[in-house]
Amino acid sequence: MATRRAVITAVSHYAPPDVYTNAHFESYMDTTDEWIQTRTGIKERRFAKADVATSDLALPAAQDCIAQRGIDKSEIGCIIFATVTPDYMFPATACVLQHKLGIPNAWGFDLSAACSGFLYALETARRIVESDGAKFVLVCGADKMTTIINPNERATAILFGDAGAAVLVEGVENTDVGIIDSVLQVDGAGGQALYMPAGGSVMPPSHETVEKNLHYAHQDGQAVFKSAVTRMSEVCAQIMERNNLTGDDIRWLAPHQANLRIIGATAQRMGIDISKVMINIERYGNTTAATIPMCLSEWQKAGKINYGDNVILAAFGGGFTWGSMYMKWGIK
Repeated sequence: MATRRAVITAVSHYAPPDVYTNAHFESYMDTTDEWIQTRTGIKERRFAKADVATSDLALPAAQDCIAQRGIDKSEIGCIIFATVTPDYMFPATACVLQHKLGIPNAWGFDLSAACSGFLYALETARRIVESDGAKFVLVCGADKMTTIINPNERATAILFGDAGAAVLVEGVENTDVGIIDSVLQVDGAGGQALYMPAGGSVMPPSHETVEKNLHYAHQDGQAVFKSAVTRMSEVCAQIMERNNLTGDDIRWLAPHQANLRIIGATAQRMGIDISKVMINIERYGNTTAATIPMCLSEWQKAGKINYGDNVILAAFGGGFTWGSMYMKWGIK
C-alpha cells in the first residue's frame, strides 16, 4: 500500500527594499550599534512602507513557489497563512491572498502561533496532504511587525523587521524525503510574557487603549529569553533522540531568528557546530512567522542545501509556543 509523505517542493521569500541599520535607532534613542549587536546579533532589518499589507509581503513568495514547481495555480487545494499581523481581523489573510493569487478552488485559513506560527502551519499542511485532503498546500509565513511594535521602546523596536515567505507542501507517494517527525508544545502560563494587551475581546479598542500604547507588543525580555533557550534546545534534543540522530547526522538546523544567543545555545545543546546553523538574523532581525522559511529559501537559492539533507527546524514564540521538526530536504 502506497505511503504518502509531505514534502516541501518549492520555497521562496520576499523582504521589503528599505533597509534600516542600527544607526537608525542610534539617531533617536539611547542605544548603540555595539549594544544591539552584542545582545541580539542584529545589524539591520527591513521595514515595509505604509501602504504594504502583510498579504503583500507573502504574495511575491507565493507566486514564485508556484512558478518554481511549474504547476497551474488551480492545483493548490489549501492556503495556510501564519501571521500575528493579519491584514484584517477578518476576513482571513489567507482569503485575501487567495484572491490576489487568483486561485478559485483553494480553501484556507490563518494560523496564529506567534514566532512558532510557520512550524505549526507546516505541521498542519503535513496532516492535510498525508491524509489526501489536498495535493498541494501553500504555507505562508509573513508579518509586518512594524504595525505592532512601539518604535520608541528600545526593548522591542530594535528586534523586529517585516518580511514574507512561502513553501509549497506536496503529498508524494513512496518517497524517502519530506517531513518525518515533529514535536509541538504550548504553555499558556507564559502568555503574559509576550503578548499584545489590547485589541481582542478582553480589552477591545478604545481611545484609552490607544493613548496607553496597548496595541503594541509587550515583552518580558528576560522571561522570554530564559524559556526560549531551555525549551527550544530541549525539544530539538527530544526529536533527535526519537529519531536516533546525533549532531553529525544533521546537515542544517533552521532555527527561528529571534536572538543570536538563543540560536547558539540551541546548537550547542544539539551538539551541532555553528557552521551547520542557518543564520540571517543580522540582516533581517526577527520577522516572526517568516524567519524559518526565509532561511530555507536563502539557503536553497544559494545552493547550500541539497536533496536528502537532514534538516531540523526549531521555533519558540508567544503563547508560549514552541516546537521542532525533522525532515529530509526534498527539492533537487
